[in-house]
Amino acid sequence: MRYEPKTITLKDGTQALFRAPEPEDAAAFLDFFSAVRTETEFLLSGPGDPLPTPEEEQAWIANSLDSPAQMMIACEMDGRIVGNCQIVLKPNAKNRHRASLAIALRQEYWGRGIGTAMFTELFTVARAYGVTQLELDYIEGNDRGKALYEKMGFRPWGELPDGIRQSDGSMRKLIYMRKVLQ
Repeated sequence: MRYEPKTITLKDGTQALFRAPEPEDAAAFLDFFSAVRTETEFLLSGPGDPLPTPEEEQAWIANSLDSPAQMMIACEMDGRIVGNCQIVLKPNAKNRHRASLAIALRQEYWGRGIGTAMFTELFTVARAYGVTQLELDYIEGNDRGKALYEKMGFRPWGELPDGIRQSDGSMRKLIYMRKVLQ
């Protein structure tokens, strides 16, 4: 699915371009993912995990654009990718009312309202596809993420004890949340 570009005015008055990633953005996305993995311990991949090759990333982006079940939105500011979010629709009749969401932002852009704007866009996409339940998970201790998710209407429904092993060997819960769209 392809997201139509939109300029968003953030809470500090600056503007961000929300757009679909393109295959030629592969190097910029790899740079983005390399950066965000070092800025927080609350993503599912860390600095030691392998990244795809530029060719693999290019193919993944192209497949995403052609997919009827997923959409990515890139946030571009200052000439670079500073955020990314994704919605993945469930494929079968029994779970087609559900979708999963994910989001990541460069740390220097936290607190500007990009996350709120991304969720707002994802909610619009979900409604257009008839989705009535949105789902995400986060790693225990991610208080910033938790606050954003709760602000956007997500509520916890379950936990997976020891679902995440951090780089220091400590174990954290994976906490599942959902939002019912009205």
